[in-house]
Amino acid sequence: MKAEISAITQAEAPPAAYAPVDGVTGDLLATCWQRIEHYIAQRFGSREVVWTLVSCGGEWQPPLGPVTDISDAFRWQYGAWQSATIESGPFGLLLPAGHVQIAASVGTEALDLPASVEKAVQRLAAYLEAESAVPVGARSYRASVGQLSESISADPAHAAKALQNSGAADLLRSYRKAI
Repeated sequence: MKAEISAITQAEAPPAAYAPVDGVTGDLLATCWQRIEHYIAQRFGSREVVWTLVSCGGEWQPPLGPVTDISDAFRWQYGAWQSATIESGPFGLLLPAGHVQIAASVGTEALDLPASVEKAVQRLAAYLEAESAVPVGARSYRASVGQLSESISADPAHAAKALQNSGAADLLRSYRKAI
């Protein structure tokens, strides 16, 4: 039986380190991974996630994965959090009814990224590093020298659409969050 969840909060810690990608380093690597992880449900690099939810009991599939270890589980009873046992079912975690809190390790420690994920990080990095013909914060740019003139317009949301415009989103479809 699929669990009916009426409320959920999710607190996700950052990983100790982001998975390395050829040609992408430093702050740019972290920026790319943060944008990509916001877009997908799969995690590359282990971190702790705490879910607090209200369940009617049944089987629940966490929205992030892979869940590698459940470190703590609690159930709200008698005005306090009491230790609980959460078991694995065929499609997810078997939850008791009531308020439940689960702390788990999520993500892989694999150094070998799937080729599509590595390419997505590289595409996003190249897109974010590319120089824009329009000054930062400007929507358009116009310059004239004598009879020569140049006019350039840019989408003001080009940075916000970087995953889509770079082609990285297409490579990440199989890792996309379930809606």
